Amino acid sequence: MSTATAHEPQGQHQSKKAAASGWIGSALEYYDFFIYATAAALIFPQIFFPKGDPAIAIIASLATYGVGYVARPIGAFVLGHLGDTHGRKQVLVWCMFLMGFSTIAVGLLPTYDQIGLWAPALLVLCRLVQGFAVAGEISGASSMIMEHAPFGRRGFFASFTLQGVQAGQILAAAVFLPLAHYMPAEQFNDWGWRIPFLLSFVVIVAGWIIRREVAETPAFTDKAAQKDRARSPVIDAFKYSTPDMLRVVCMALMNVIPVVATIFGAAYAVQPAYGIGFAKDIYLWIPVLGNILAVLVIPYVGNLSDRIGRRPPIIVGALASGLLAFGYLYAISIKNVPLAICMSLLMWGVVYQGYNAVFPSFYPELFPTRTRVSAMAISQNIGTAITAMLPALFTFVAPPGAVDIWLKVGAIAFGITVIAALAAFSARETFRVPMNELGRADATPMSKDDYDRLRQEALASSSEPKTANA
Repeated sequence: MSTATAHEPQGQHQSKKAAASGWIGSALEYYDFFIYATAAALIFPQIFFPKGDPAIAIIASLATYGVGYVARPIGAFVLGHLGDTHGRKQVLVWCMFLMGFSTIAVGLLPTYDQIGLWAPALLVLCRLVQGFAVAGEISGASSMIMEHAPFGRRGFFASFTLQGVQAGQILAAAVFLPLAHYMPAEQFNDWGWRIPFLLSFVVIVAGWIIRREVAETPAFTDKAAQKDRARSPVIDAFKYSTPDMLRVVCMALMNVIPVVATIFGAAYAVQPAYGIGFAKDIYLWIPVLGNILAVLVIPYVGNLSDRIGRRPPIIVGALASGLLAFGYLYAISIKNVPLAICMSLLMWGVVYQGYNAVFPSFYPELFPTRTRVSAMAISQNIGTAITAMLPALFTFVAPPGAVDIWLKVGAIAFGITVIAALAAFSARETFRVPMNELGRADATPMSKDDYDRLRQEALASSSEPKTANA
C-alpha cells in the first residue's frame, strides 16, 4: 500500500466511472432544469398566464422558476438523509427518475387559454417536483466523485460534476436554438416549445443505464464508517456542523451570477416590455457560448485548487464575477450584442468558474462522511433557495421602463457576491486534509512538502488522465 492511499478509506475506487457518472448524470438532470429556466423567461409568460399586463406575466413566470428553488431545501432534507443512510448511488438514481418524469409532465400541460388558472397551478406543481429532485443531485454526485477520487486529485475529479451541469445548459439551449430559429413563432408558442421537455424521456433511460454501473464509495462502505453511520444524519449535521453549513449557505448565494446571466438577463433582453428587442435565438447564444468556455475552463480550475487550495479561486471568482455583472447588464441595456457576448464570456465562462469548479470538492470536504450529503444538500439548497426569488426581485426593483436597470440589478448582484467571498475567507482550508479526517474542525492539514510528495506518488501510481498543468 502506498503512503498516499494509507490516508484514504480502503476499498474499490472507481475514479473514472464515478466522474463519468457524475458528469453525464448532472448534464442530463440539469438539462431538464435549464430548459424550464429558458422557457420561463422566453415562452411561459405568453402561454401560461393572463394576457393583461405583460410585466405581471413576466414576474409570475419567473416566480414559478423560483418555486423550484423553494422546494429544494425540502428535497435536501429527504434526499440528503437517504444519501447518508442508504448510499450516494441510490439517491442519485431517485433524483434522476423524479426529475425526468416531472419534466415530461411540463411538456404535456395544457395552456392558460385551455384550462385557465389550472395551467399555472399545474406548472407550479411540476416545478416543485423538479426542485425536490434536483436537491440531491449536486451533493450526491459531488460526494460520490470526491470519495472515489485518488489522493490529491479531489478538486480535479469533483469539478466534473459542475462541468456536466454546464454541459446540460449547453444542451438545453442547443435544443431551443433550432426550434426558436426555424419554427414560425406561432407554431413554436403553440407546440414547438414542448419538444425539449418530452425529450426528457432520454434522461430516464440514460440515467438508469449510467448510474447502475458505479459502485458505492469506499468512504461510505468502509467498516469503520458503517459502525459510525448516523441514525439521523440531518440532526447530527445541525448538531456538529452548523458553522460550516452557514458558510455554505452564504457561498451558495453565488447562484446570483447564473440568475443574472440566464434568467433575468434573458427576460431583460428579449421581453417586449423592456424594450431591448434582442431576438430570442440571438440571446440564446449568449449563455451557450459562455458555457462552452466554462466546460473547457472547469477541469483546469479544479486541478488548480488541488495545488493552491479551495479558497483562493472561490474568493477571486466571486468578487470578479460580481463586478462583471455590471458590464454584462450594461451591454444589454445599450443593445450591444457583441459586448454582451464578451461580458458573458468573461463573467460566466471564465471568472465565475473560480467558484463553480471548486465548490463540488470544497463543500463536501467541510463535512464528515456520516453527514456529508445531508449537510451539503441542506446548506447549499437553502442558499440557492434564497437566490431563487431574485429574478422577481430584480423585476420589482427595476421594472420595465425604470431608469438605470443595469446599475440597480448589478449593485444587488455584487453585494451578494461579496457575502459569498467573505464566507469562503472565513472557512478552513481542506485540500490537504486526508479523507478520514475531513469534517473535523481540529484536523491538521498535511504540510505542503508532505502533500506534494504524496500527491506525486498518487499521480505516478494512478492510471487516471492528467490535465496539461497537473
